[in-house]
Amino acid sequence: MPAARVEYIAPWWVVWLHNVPHFGLRLQPVDSTFSPRDESYQEALLLLGLLAAVCLGLNLAFLAAYLVCACCCRRDPVVQTKQRSSCCVTWTAVVAGLVCCAAVGTGFYGNSETHDGVHQLLYSLENANHTFSGIDELVSENAQKMQVDLEQHLARLHELFAARGDYIQTLKFMQQMAGSIVIQLSGLPVWREVTTQLTQLSDQTGYVEYYRWLSYLLLFILDLVICFVACLGLAKRSKCLLASTLCCGVLALLLSWASLAADSAAAVGTSDFCVAPDAFILNNTQGRVSTAVTRYYLYCGQSVSSPFQQALTTSQRSLTTLQIQVVGLLQFAVPLFPTAEKDLLGIQLLLNTSETSLHQLTAMLDCRGLHKDYLDALTGICYDGIEGLLYLGLFSLLAALTFSTLICAGPQAWQHFSTRDRDYDDIDDDDPFNPQARRIAAHNPPRGQLHSFCSYSSGLGSQSSLQPPTQTISNAPVSEYMNQAMLFGGNPRYENVPLIGRGSPPPTYSPSMRATYMSVADEHLRHYGNQFPA
Repeated sequence: MPAARVEYIAPWWVVWLHNVPHFGLRLQPVDSTFSPRDESYQEALLLLGLLAAVCLGLNLAFLAAYLVCACCCRRDPVVQTKQRSSCCVTWTAVVAGLVCCAAVGTGFYGNSETHDGVHQLLYSLENANHTFSGIDELVSENAQKMQVDLEQHLARLHELFAARGDYIQTLKFMQQMAGSIVIQLSGLPVWREVTTQLTQLSDQTGYVEYYRWLSYLLLFILDLVICFVACLGLAKRSKCLLASTLCCGVLALLLSWASLAADSAAAVGTSDFCVAPDAFILNNTQGRVSTAVTRYYLYCGQSVSSPFQQALTTSQRSLTTLQIQVVGLLQFAVPLFPTAEKDLLGIQLLLNTSETSLHQLTAMLDCRGLHKDYLDALTGICYDGIEGLLYLGLFSLLAALTFSTLICAGPQAWQHFSTRDRDYDDIDDDDPFNPQARRIAAHNPPRGQLHSFCSYSSGLGSQSSLQPPTQTISNAPVSEYMNQAMLFGGNPRYENVPLIGRGSPPPTYSPSMRATYMSVADEHLRHYGNQFPA
């Protein structure tokens, strides 16, 4: 958007927001004209924030109903497809993370746009304040020169020219011209009160904008951290991180709806001002600044004449007349009164300085400079500012959707973690393929070496009094065990100690060990077959 234009045109989103229905707390229609001091208008903006609070209540009610159904109406984990549930939770977390990143990106852009618009407004207010202060300073300076400095010179010249009546008349005429300049300058508006109000407005706006920008920045960081912790908890299958994510997600959900309430009220209120800013300024400057002066600066270049033209022209003519009189006295009075030359030269220097100041005052009172500042301020607040608020509102909605999704996916993830733990508990702790057994073994010292089957059988004769435990002997053909070599890349894996009674895949033995294994198995069947019938 251009920094300054010939005329101000409200953008379409300002008109759209202005057309939002305005209702009071009793649901009575309220005029949408911007009037921040009107209680009915304040209630209309407050109602917009309450609508966001109602949406928050509905959101929380939906989440509560969903969590109750998810906790009380669980399906049998044996029947439920675990892989499909895990895949659903994973993809839900991925989509929620992407939406969160999109929301934060949108929020960063909107926050930057609003911040730039407000800074442009503050810059324009500062320039206008500088102009108004400069006008008051120039008027005061010129008035002091005419009333104090010029009068001192004229008083000394009265004493010198006391014997010459014609020179005394010239001095009186000069006093009248100086008085006329003072009267014309005193008719110019005094901007001291306006300057004070603009300074207060600029300070308050800058203070609020700084904390608004910082609050949104912290909210963006919080949302990213929560999404990161949620992904980390799902990756590590940590219930602690998952519980922390759910608690922080509820907090972020509350903050998202609260920011949406503030953004919507601010956007609608600012749009009401931006639709007709001239009318609001005219109504609020009545009694403080002349209506003609206000209209001159608001509608500059639109066939509006300057209300200062007559005063400035009269002052310029009076100042030129004074300069002519001083030149005449220097030509005719100085030869007769040499001591008067110093005062006359001082008056001439004073008038030349006043003429320069009067030209500067004319330039500063021109409407083009202040009108440009006015258009810049409107561009900043009505274009960039409100556009940024709309993007921030979109961020709030996306953030609310993200954390609602994460909260809904929390019970499924928790149930999936619990089911996985129960599955691990059903596996034998001595199973080397059990992940929990491996974790326990990492913290517990290794057990003593167990005797192999061969060592046990070799000492069977000396320990005939001991009854060995019942062993489940497989009568599968040897070729079946040989086929197990395919599990190890197609190459036979030979072991010196047979593995009996384990839940692991049967190994592949060397030919000598296979013969020993079969002979021992037959001996066991003959020796214990009668004592332990099948």
